[in-house]
Amino acid sequence: MTTNTVSIRRARVADAAGLSAVFDAAWREAYQGVIPGVALERFLVRRGPATWRAMIGSGRGLAVVAFDEQVAGYATYGRTRDRALATDGEIDELYIAPEFQGLGLGSRLFRAVRNDLIDRGLTRIGVWALADNTRACAFYERLGGVTGPISVERLSGICLPKVAYLFF
Repeated sequence: MTTNTVSIRRARVADAAGLSAVFDAAWREAYQGVIPGVALERFLVRRGPATWRAMIGSGRGLAVVAFDEQVAGYATYGRTRDRALATDGEIDELYIAPEFQGLGLGSRLFRAVRNDLIDRGLTRIGVWALADNTRACAFYERLGGVTGPISVERLSGICLPKVAYLFF
């Protein structure tokens, strides 16, 4: 009998390649057809393992969900950087590799990160999602997010509408 373990923990430098692979696969899967191809490729190229190693030591929260020892997803989070959210804490990114989607790992990771933010006294939490990423929007709505401000994300010169989800 085989037993698989799922853990949620802080990212380690040794996770950099796994984080890069999850980022690449999740963004390709989520944003193909939403972000124009050239702009998406340019953005993906800038987030290789070296960038992840630097992010791990940056002081911003970076949690991974690991399936056995494989990085299956991640979330970055901390104090709100965007005043338009009108929240204390912010989840900047939350992505699960396509092969691990639908297993409840995203919900578990979200709850763990939200609890960490609450433990830090950041009880009003916001997250942005591209408006055309209907699966992400539905995910945050299922978790109880209330639609908040609408804005625009600029990525490689392209303007993409985004919507905030607020959790209190």
